[in-house]
Amino acid sequence: MISSELEFDTFRMQLKQRTRVHIANFLQADAAQRLLACLERDVPWSLAERSDGESRTHLPEVYRKMSTEERQTLLQRAYDRAASEFQFSYATYMMVEAAKEQRDPGLLLHIVLLFLNSPEFLQFSRWFTEEPGIYAVNAQATRYGPGQFLTLHHDEEKHENRAFAYVINLTPRWQADFGGLLHFLDDAGNVTETLMPRYNSLNLFKVPQSHSVSMVVPWAQGYRYAITGWFLKR
Repeated sequence: MISSELEFDTFRMQLKQRTRVHIANFLQADAAQRLLACLERDVPWSLAERSDGESRTHLPEVYRKMSTEERQTLLQRAYDRAASEFQFSYATYMMVEAAKEQRDPGLLLHIVLLFLNSPEFLQFSRWFTEEPGIYAVNAQATRYGPGQFLTLHHDEEKHENRAFAYVINLTPRWQADFGGLLHFLDDAGNVTETLMPRYNSLNLFKVPQSHSVSMVVPWAQGYRYAITGWFLKR
């Protein structure tokens, strides 16, 4: 699944020195194409958002039946809260939960989750990050459409011991002014680096780091697709 043409020693050094790394052409071309097709056609998306300080997921059967007005009302509520508290709105497919519940048999994302948790990939992850305690990788597929966003946060979670965050970008033909950009910020609130969601690229960074995903603008052509999650350590 991963490209055999990459020089991982170089990227490993970049990660060690900068605590984050961007790797272009991360997957084999055929794998990236198949994953994009899966995200575009096969995934039963849910809506992820926050209400009253708690993360919330509207299941696919509920999300599909929402009218445009209902979806816009939820989005406007997120906007109203976003100025003063952590907020997000995007479509999601929680891969770990779906696998445990044996939902959607035959969906390609189940194979991806198995690959990410295979002994070979976990061994590679421990070597690449120099974190010997990595024992599992969780994952979700995400789809950001116009108006959707993820505000500033650092990825620390009291219920999970997250070592590194990753994003496998699967968005073709994206432009910077479409939004959906991954911003990293320093302690003073300055943006120190911005990464485009370039097709078939991996962004990997050590947790915690302050970051956000900027709002996708109304004139964006298509959706911002990715598979994202964390390397978990003991």
